[in-house]
Amino acid sequence: MLGRRVTGPLAASLALLLAGCGIQIPADPDGTLEHVRGGTLRAGVSPNGEWVRVEEGEVAGTDVERLRAFAASLDADVEFTVGSEEALVRTLKDGDLDVVAAGITDTTPWTTDAGVTRPYAEAMLPDGSNASIVMLVPLGENAFLSRLETFLVEEDAR
Repeated sequence: MLGRRVTGPLAASLALLLAGCGIQIPADPDGTLEHVRGGTLRAGVSPNGEWVRVEEGEVAGTDVERLRAFAASLDADVEFTVGSEEALVRTLKDGDLDVVAAGITDTTPWTTDAGVTRPYAEAMLPDGSNASIVMLVPLGENAFLSRLETFLVEEDAR
């Protein structure tokens, strides 16, 4: 029957069967987490206040430090690309970046072009309202997204 939900013992059996077949859930169809682990995190950043600054050719800021720590947690180096959000999202979609950070709010217009983390910080906007801050990842790279979100939550708890 189409549209029928699999629940209870059948769902548990199916999950065990898939795990036994070496299928990882969540999965990364393009293998982002695996290529970053022990390799290089390709991070796009766009200058935006305390989140990302470019000083004398070097990137700094709270999002930059989070990305450096995330890369270190995966035994990876981090390579930064500086650009506008639009250019970085286009590069992310093309598969040439793994993550984009720039003090991006959860009301970002890029949700159809990129996966969005859960909010990990708050910021006050110029109008005095508060906004939740997120990062962008390639669409469909759910294992990478899950690992990044877990890291951001653990970092926030420190």
